[in-house]
Amino acid sequence: MESNTPTTDTLRTEKVRWNLARYFYTGIDDPQLNTDVEKLIAMYKDFHESHKDKLAETLPQAIRDWAKMGMLESKIGAYIRRMKSLNVSDSVVKAKDAQIDVRTSKEASEYCEFFVIELAALDDAVCERWYKEDEFVRKHKSWIAHIRLFKQHMLSEEVESATTKFEPFGDSAWDNLHEEFMSDFEIEFRGEKKTFEEILDTLNNSPDAVMRAEALALINKTLGGWFGKFAAETLWMLSGSGAVADEERKYAHPMQAQNMSNRVSDEMVLALHNAVRDVASPIMKRFYKLKANLLGLKVLPWSDRNAAMPFSDSTKIPYDEALKTVLAAYEALSPVLAEKVLRMHEEERVDAPAAKGKADGAYCSSIMLSDGIPRSFLLLNYLGSNRDVMTLAHEAGHGVHGELAGEEQGALMFSAPTAYAETASIFGEMTTFNYLKKRLIESGDKKSLLALLMSVIDDSINSVVRQIGFSNFERRLHGMDETYTTWGKPKKLSAEELDEIWLQTLKELYGEDGEVFTYENAKRLWAYIPHFHWPFYVYGYAFGELLVQSLYAVAPKLGDSFGSHYLDALRSGSTKGVVELLAPFGLDPTNEEFWVNGINVGMGTLLQEAEALSNELGFTV
Repeated sequence: MESNTPTTDTLRTEKVRWNLARYFYTGIDDPQLNTDVEKLIAMYKDFHESHKDKLAETLPQAIRDWAKMGMLESKIGAYIRRMKSLNVSDSVVKAKDAQIDVRTSKEASEYCEFFVIELAALDDAVCERWYKEDEFVRKHKSWIAHIRLFKQHMLSEEVESATTKFEPFGDSAWDNLHEEFMSDFEIEFRGEKKTFEEILDTLNNSPDAVMRAEALALINKTLGGWFGKFAAETLWMLSGSGAVADEERKYAHPMQAQNMSNRVSDEMVLALHNAVRDVASPIMKRFYKLKANLLGLKVLPWSDRNAAMPFSDSTKIPYDEALKTVLAAYEALSPVLAEKVLRMHEEERVDAPAAKGKADGAYCSSIMLSDGIPRSFLLLNYLGSNRDVMTLAHEAGHGVHGELAGEEQGALMFSAPTAYAETASIFGEMTTFNYLKKRLIESGDKKSLLALLMSVIDDSINSVVRQIGFSNFERRLHGMDETYTTWGKPKKLSAEELDEIWLQTLKELYGEDGEVFTYENAKRLWAYIPHFHWPFYVYGYAFGELLVQSLYAVAPKLGDSFGSHYLDALRSGSTKGVVELLAPFGLDPTNEEFWVNGINVGMGTLLQEAEALSNELGFTV
């Protein structure tokens, strides 16, 4: 049977590849890689000799040395990750990764573990003296203060050192194995062998409802059996070991450390979850009832959740055309941002084709190398859909965010906390959407405009409601009760028990079976989601989405000053908490109304537009 999957030639992605030798090494066997590892270990030993028990007097130089080590670590680690992303089953790369990881973790634990502990333990007077006397230390005041915030949760140097030595055998090891298994799947679909990524693409983008249903059934079947048991065991290892660590470190609950790292309060995160449950969920149900109506259905099977409208343009968009669209949208917001996106492509820092063995999905990684220049690298699996265009806009947003912050803040403070690391990426998506929307309004193509509106609402729901659903599943997984009020210890759960919890968390937000959806072949979908291997990361998507919607809402009021405030926010990296970050925009995320307004001005307003356009076009609503 002839394949309908677009090729790299038709999509024109064949030349959109990383040139890793330009920035890193010529190959996994490049002698310079080993030389850099030895250089890094020598730096660890010099750091210990120069600063152990001397930090009160050597703090400025210690911070500089810490940053230099971090940049070399980034070079080595980023190269390995990119090589693994291109072929997650490459045994040579995996062996080299394990060898370097074990070696560097051991040496870092031996010679560098003291730094954070001693920095947290410094007298306030010592820190204040250096803030006054040294400009470099003063620039890093927020970074120092954030480390010192964790003082009461730190263990002894000996225990912290042992913990670091175990890191190569912890969360990342389980995640790597999960990723490898996922990439190795060959799924028989209508006479062809498909990767898991290709089956997901069929589920999310096929115009054929029968094909979507078949794809979901195959996904559900693939995630059962041995793989379901493996995925359940992985989550138990992560939640169980996490609980031990949390107890030893005296965290009040499993989310506390992540919330602190995100520079947000527990109350703020709870308000976000409650607003999604109380405000976003009803709006979402209204949207899916509209979608069902437009698809000629009374209720939606879960396989139709992301279905495009039957009048959508299903043309596969070549990559160069997608890039032109994204660049035009970014140019309208800021020429600075558009120039950075273009440079990522010109400097061969984007890898676009979908290929067997390549890591699923998409990501952007921004790093600072020893030359002090921040660079962002984008990985895509571009298959030509409108969602793929929006994914390009999303990851490009991450890229410009990392580079702007890197230029301003340097190696130690350019990475934004997870809770608002999605700000620029989602803003990039929204900017691209508004650009496309304006073009369609001017053309008078109302059906395509309705299809675009429905698609963007789909994506907003996936960023907000779906991710908070993930967060609810995580909270249950890590020991929270069914009412989300009381934390207990996590329990070892079978794949079948996790299936049931997953369905419960779906129904809590999406409605009971038959209300909006039927849930056939949906019960095992938890098993393929890699975000669960990095606990409590997922709520950051909803946080970022609603933050961006709130920013969009105030943009007209701020006029010309909005652009400068926005770029300043991106340049702040990790130097500001979210309250301080949003103050120039007149927004207060400590107020639950902030989240409610973000929901209403985002998906609420878009849904009203879609409903009005549906009526105008003569569809029954």
